[in-house]
Amino acid sequence: MAEQMRLDKWLWAARFFKTRKLAVEAINGGKVHLNGQRTKPGKEIRCGSQLCIHKGSLEWKIKVKVLPKQRRPASEAALFYEEHEESISKRQRISAELRDQRIAAGPRQTEKPSKRNRRMIHRFTKKSD
Repeated sequence: MAEQMRLDKWLWAARFFKTRKLAVEAINGGKVHLNGQRTKPGKEIRCGSQLCIHKGSLEWKIKVKVLPKQRRPASEAALFYEEHEESISKRQRISAELRDQRIAAGPRQTEKPSKRNRRMIHRFTKKSD
């Protein structure tokens, strides 16, 4: 294992981002903090570094445990870091709330209205003169 590693490369290898470009954009956008401060994609991280990662409404607070030489499967990538307990519980709570909101919103309409339905919509929304 390496002694130091670029932050963007580690985020990609640990599978927080699908590509290094997305990791770089997140870092430059202030979505990733290293040891409590904004950082740059090329910043070298070490084992024991503290990271705070924001993706959408979710947040991870983690401690780097392993600096891999290459990207590994998700099951192995989860071993590269240790997540704080309050971070896990907060993320699970937010995920449950989002899931409940999706269920309450009902099913999405997946198909376009038919020609007959479009005519009915136009007739209903047409202003009377």
